Amino acid sequence: MKSILSAIALCCIIPWYGCGTNNTENKEPKPIVKDSALGKIEIYDSSALGIIDSNATIESIGRNYTWAEGPVWIASKQMLIFSDVPENKIYQWNMKDTPTLYLTPSGYTDTAFRAGETGSNGLFLEKDGKLLLCQSGNRQVARMNAPLDAPKPVFTVLSANYKGKRFNSPNDLIEDSKKNIYFTDPIYGLPKGADDPERELSFEGVYKISTDGKTTLLIDSIPNPNGIALSLDEKILYVASSNDKHPGWFAYNLDENGNIKSGGLLLGATDLKEKAIVKQGADGFKIDKYGNIFSSGPDGVDIISPTGKLLALIKIYERRTSNCAFNETKDVLFITADDMVLKVKLHP
Repeated sequence: MKSILSAIALCCIIPWYGCGTNNTENKEPKPIVKDSALGKIEIYDSSALGIIDSNATIESIGRNYTWAEGPVWIASKQMLIFSDVPENKIYQWNMKDTPTLYLTPSGYTDTAFRAGETGSNGLFLEKDGKLLLCQSGNRQVARMNAPLDAPKPVFTVLSANYKGKRFNSPNDLIEDSKKNIYFTDPIYGLPKGADDPERELSFEGVYKISTDGKTTLLIDSIPNPNGIALSLDEKILYVASSNDKHPGWFAYNLDENGNIKSGGLLLGATDLKEKAIVKQGADGFKIDKYGNIFSSGPDGVDIISPTGKLLALIKIYERRTSNCAFNETKDVLFITADDMVLKVKLHP
């Protein structure tokens, strides 16, 4: 069933980039490195100086991953966890020099060989301290059934199919204050993508798992839905499309039950190319304490005001950024960028 939605008349400039694996050789992660050569801060509007210093240092806290994704800060443990998707692992960084293995397997728990993106991708920490995972290999959304300080690959399946048909490969997710879970389901995790013989759904969807466990299809018309986020007041659901030919950013107004009542394309490929700010695709993003959008893109993480004004770019050299996460006070930004995980200090 196709979703029929009316477009929201919003004007923003949102830079994005596509996703995909970095198929490099698996190597042991390397320790933290302070390296100003990793990138720089570009200020486009003076108001950005209240968010980030133009001389802020971009630091690597881990290197030599195959493809880092899904960073989440766990305030109670003062540590960052993130996925290495092709390696089927989650790593932890607890303010020491070198990230260490946190959980494996993270997204594929069968013993039979499986090609494609096997591990966890997007991660989310629930308010009660439980870890949610988008599991590419298992093609499901799950909750880790173990304490954060004693992780085990034991999972409670929250949703694995829609009307009896298995998902493609859940990619990113978020939970609202009422414990509704929203997630995207592109085809990226399938070994042969859109043509994979084990694909069961003819579309790539955006779904909601309600508190009663029911899975509802919200959107089936976005090509390659990827990053997902909620506005600070939880009244708008944002979804990024990482489709190379028709990338875009979508915004949907939600009703009091967390269902879509209106919305549609916010920015399309034509707008992006005309602005000459964005290249192809769209990936993960987060909302800061002021409602600004921190958007992963081809050149780094762009900072955009709630009104859609491009304020600054955390430019990363020679790597595409896949996602980002804040610490609990949102004055530190963590960035996953291909084979690296980075850290940038923001103003308090």
